[in-house]
Amino acid sequence: MTAAGGAAMIVLDRVDKRFGDHYAVRDLSFAVAKGEIVAIVGRTGAGKSTALHMIMGVMPPSAGTVRVEGLDPYADFKALKGKLSVSFQTDRLLPWRTAWENVALGLQIMGRDAPTRRAEAIRWLENVKITGAENVAKYPHQLSGGMRQRVSLARALAVDPELVLLDESFSQLDHVTSKALRSDFTELVRRVKKTCVLITHRIDDALEMADRVIVLAAPARLALEVRVRPEDRADPAWLRDRHRRIAEAMGGEEAPAEEVADGLRH
Repeated sequence: MTAAGGAAMIVLDRVDKRFGDHYAVRDLSFAVAKGEIVAIVGRTGAGKSTALHMIMGVMPPSAGTVRVEGLDPYADFKALKGKLSVSFQTDRLLPWRTAWENVALGLQIMGRDAPTRRAEAIRWLENVKITGAENVAKYPHQLSGGMRQRVSLARALAVDPELVLLDESFSQLDHVTSKALRSDFTELVRRVKKTCVLITHRIDDALEMADRVIVLAAPARLALEVRVRPEDRADPAWLRDRHRRIAEAMGGEEAPAEEVADGLRH
């Protein structure tokens, strides 16, 4: 299977995941091209987090195949070390480490020397718009929620992964903070040419960030795919229509489509 726009970084082919008699994912197939940003959207219980966990190599499929860069992420977990990174819903920062020390954690695990770790950590903090000696030396409890999540994203990018996975990374932030961070992160990921898969239940996040939206609906099935071009984001009528279609495919409305269209315009 190939992905639109070029060679596939991720391939799921007829994947099932069962827990006892319950299907968390059923007959799911899709591919993600290198350099593509893909959002997987669904309500609770639709299987989106399970799909992400199989891509991460945390669990194997019950049937079908999952491949990341041609490798089985579960069986070849060590071979993919450093090639993918994850940012979660909560920032998961270590409270005893400063902002730059948290960002440097992955580099330390990879065996980089101390001067390189510090320089790279500060560079990535600057990339996510955290600057100044005072800010990079702050501990997590001294940072706002938005700044902590920026540190988390910088940590994910600092190891220079080919694939970045986001698990509801913006959902706990207020609307203004979340919107600013989504915009900054999307611009950065496109600039450094990373492949990104975003898990979210929020349709506006998906339409704002992704090149393609994959919609999952219970019981654990692929319900819809929507391709998003830059010019589509500037078209309120298109946004309202796709928001409605995605909401219907998910099995219910998530937010007024007019509010989403207005939010993406401004």
